[in-house]
Amino acid sequence: MMAAFGTLAFLCTLWLLVVVGAAVLEESGAKIAAALKGQPAPRAMTVAVRVRTRSRLSKPIRATPRWRAAA
Repeated sequence: MMAAFGTLAFLCTLWLLVVVGAAVLEESGAKIAAALKGQPAPRAMTVAVRVRTRSRLSKPIRATPRWRAAA
């Protein structure tokens, strides 16, 4: 029974390594292939992003003693 659990753990670990390796190759396979060929890595497409800025920041309101007592 112990051998069966050991084999199962080994196969699960092997499967996990294959899945992680496939994800890495999918993510950066083109870069690895270019590096092996001695070519510069292909550039990723850049997308222009419009960033909003706040129009105006309001000044902090100072509390009067009457407001402090109400809180």
